[in-house]
Amino acid sequence: VGQEQLAKKLTPKRVGDAYAALASGDRAAIEEYWDHDITWLVPGETTVSGLKKGLDEFLGFMKMVGDLSGNSFNMESQGVFVSGDQSVDVTHNTGTRAGDPSRKLEIDVVHVLRWRDGKVIDGRGAIFGTGTTEYNEFWA
Repeated sequence: VGQEQLAKKLTPKRVGDAYAALASGDRAAIEEYWDHDITWLVPGETTVSGLKKGLDEFLGFMKMVGDLSGNSFNMESQGVFVSGDQSVDVTHNTGTRAGDPSRKLEIDVVHVLRWRDGKVIDGRGAIFGTGTTEYNEFWA
């Protein structure tokens, strides 16, 4: 097994590094972990919800989340689990709506990611309990 293959091995650390690259906003770093042809399914029934196709559309979604939350949106990792070519991460997500500090978000989320060659090729989120209602109200 070569060094490059070892570096791309799916581990909880690689999952964390992928999210860190995403948060950095550095396109080159992002492209090390997030596939150009990624699909990402966002739960809920809001302007940010739905299927995102391709890295540009996915990053556009991430920018919208930042803009609508005044860059307050935060995902705190609660755990990462890896099996084969899939990872599951559980996060506690918080944020405050830009321009309206009374609108706050606090939900627990799970993301299921499929990986190929060290990159996320497919992702989908799910929200626990009444969180989807809170999510819909927050982004409305």
